[in-house]
Amino acid sequence: MRIIVDDKIPYIEKAVRQIAGEVVFAPGKAFTPALIKGADALVVRTRTRCGRALLAGSGVRFIATATIGFDHIDTAYCREAGIAWTNAPGCNAASVVQYVQSALILLQQERGVKLKGATMGIVGAGHVGSGVARMAREMGLSVLLNDTLRADREGNMGFVSLEEMAARCDIVSFHVPLNNDGIYKTFHLAGHAFFQSLKRCPVLINTSRGEVVDTAALTAALDKGRVSEAVIDVWEREPDIDRSLLYKVFIGTPHIAGYSADGKANATRMVLDALCRHFHLQASYSIVPPAPPQPVISAASLEAAYLKIYNPLRDDVALKAHPELFEQLRGAYPLRREPQAYTITIE
Repeated sequence: MRIIVDDKIPYIEKAVRQIAGEVVFAPGKAFTPALIKGADALVVRTRTRCGRALLAGSGVRFIATATIGFDHIDTAYCREAGIAWTNAPGCNAASVVQYVQSALILLQQERGVKLKGATMGIVGAGHVGSGVARMAREMGLSVLLNDTLRADREGNMGFVSLEEMAARCDIVSFHVPLNNDGIYKTFHLAGHAFFQSLKRCPVLINTSRGEVVDTAALTAALDKGRVSEAVIDVWEREPDIDRSLLYKVFIGTPHIAGYSADGKANATRMVLDALCRHFHLQASYSIVPPAPPQPVISAASLEAAYLKIYNPLRDDVALKAHPELFEQLRGAYPLRREPQAYTITIE
């Protein structure tokens, strides 16, 4: 069995070699028809476009992406070609929650954004959005949920329209997949019409997909004061991101909100488990992220402790200093653990 693996997927090498007789590691953008021709399976990230151009004529029977999103996989072509595929839903939900929580704490401390009693709108109530909602309520915010797919399936109880959210929210955070068309289209969901409908000059947070927010529309909204602050982790046209928008946002990071070591380990474990199920393989492996170098955190408050564990301004400073290194900043991302990896003491 031959598997081609993205060489930036962490904690996978030892485990995958227990599963397959031949494993080839390659950069995500270096997957070519020639490279994968004799492969049975691919393990990829978002940088590998899995469609007809790559897969036609290959022996690939299974694709696993170590990501929540799967818009880089041409699912229609895979269905036509008889290629099974899987993603890793929810793998990094806690990591994104950690990112958003730290961003909220910084907005309060450095921008004077009042959180208690504020209304936070969450667009997309899946694994990540639901986790962000729980965290926001624990921080004292009121939460409104918008999820058209779930509302159609479950009824409107518990969900509001995007229009109502635009009228009532002090913070709006996007956690939807990218759909380019159809009734659940999310491409440029936050476009000029959305920004013109805002009533409260909210903070905007996007950790979903860059194309969910129209770059030009958000830039204009910031310039006109329709949006007070922006926290942007995902960008249109990555890695060639819009420098003008980058320098206008409060926090701008290189698509790393879900990059905790815990989330990466979860994703790797999920794709390998799926690989074994698909090919009816038996393998024994353990995927555990490294312990943090300083596992005990002492701070004056829980919020201060959370920022000691992870402060997204570190990633913001690095990206704004060298936006041309977007891919390198992602590929060489340092160890980041979630709060459960630490013992926290309040001074």
